[in-house]
Amino acid sequence: QIHLVESGGGSVEAGDSLKLSCTASGDTFSSLAVAWFRQPPGREREFVALIHWSGVPREYADSVKGRFFISKDSTKSTVYLQMNSLTAGDTAVYYCAADAVSGYTVAHFGSWGKGPRVPVSS
Repeated sequence: QIHLVESGGGSVEAGDSLKLSCTASGDTFSSLAVAWFRQPPGREREFVALIHWSGVPREYADSVKGRFFISKDSTKSTVYLQMNSLTAGDTAVYYCAADAVSGYTVAHFGSWGKGPRVPVSS
């Protein structure tokens, strides 16, 4: 069983950058797909980015494409989400998720972190 812990959240201003980390324990990411989701206030949880266990391909929601970048350091069992040019529309709780089979919906993933808040002020 995999246990996921996110870090790096916090309040930022529009235009700032922020890097989130998701570290696995109890298992590693070596055979998993890892995704970031986010849940804006009052809205459903939505897909943000995905990285397959091999490191490629990497996939992004249209709303973050070109601004957010997902990467993985297998030696540290950590997946990162680099977020650039943040806007108020990126305000959300950000969750890391992992599973043996990748997908783009909440239902695809069986393991979740607790999610750091990222408030972006305009």
